[in-house]
Amino acid sequence: MQHTSLAARIGRVGVWHRGLGGVTGAVARQAAGEIEQLGYGALWFGETAATEAVSQAALLLGATERITVATGIANIWVRDASAMNAAAQTLAEAYDGRFLLGLGASHAPLVGARGHTYAKPLAAVREYLDAMDAAPYAGPVAEPPPARVLAALGPKMLELARDRTAGAHPYFVTPEHTARAREILGTGPLLAPEQAVLLETDPAKARAVAREHHTGLYLQLPNYTGNLRRLGFGDEDFADGGSDRLVDAIVAWGDVDAIRRRVAEHHDAGADHVAVQPIAPDRGLGIEQLRELAPVLL
Repeated sequence: MQHTSLAARIGRVGVWHRGLGGVTGAVARQAAGEIEQLGYGALWFGETAATEAVSQAALLLGATERITVATGIANIWVRDASAMNAAAQTLAEAYDGRFLLGLGASHAPLVGARGHTYAKPLAAVREYLDAMDAAPYAGPVAEPPPARVLAALGPKMLELARDRTAGAHPYFVTPEHTARAREILGTGPLLAPEQAVLLETDPAKARAVAREHHTGLYLQLPNYTGNLRRLGFGDEDFADGGSDRLVDAIVAWGDVDAIRRRVAEHHDAGADHVAVQPIAPDRGLGIEQLRELAPVLL
């Protein structure tokens, strides 16, 4: 799928959701249907201990009619490249090209917990793409073939995304990173960053929720702190769930206009699509936030 048609299909704003794997299938289907009805162009989700990417994608695709369902990301260590190629072909063909495959190398602690050795992730992703391209597949072929994007933060992974896939899906990033990513990708490939959002205007409350439900988790993973160091953050920013400066840079909080401005900053920096992730203080699904944001984002 060409970049222009892919960008048009998923639209300017989508939703990234990590909670749909932690609820019943019925609740996940209902949430996906409402997100589609609100008009968001894509529904992204991660692969965690609660979520297997292929089955979750099938569940969400079956519950919707128009929205693109995207893995953000499918972990290359979870299934071999032949299985991933077959899964992507099957879902894309069965659901009229609405499946978008986001791939990534994940993180050393998560890969180690699966019994694998996290070494040379760039080479591992490149070899995985090679193996997908070479994998035999005898089933019905989607036309156009399913698009792939990479979870890419650093320059070399962004270059690989540019050269071998339809684009990049950076996570836990700032508009400054989006600008740097666009410079590396050039004008062609898709750039679809994730942006955490929280409708809370009280600074102390917003930062406390952000630390508890978002930054405190991801600052434990070296890939993210390494990327943040390239953006000018340091050890003092990573302690205790993140400094105010870091929390404010990663999580867009405030009223709907504040969220709109942050999403616009990503677009102005070169993003084709921004996947907003609602941070829910009650560990809920944040659908009410998505309802409030839809009129100003879409």
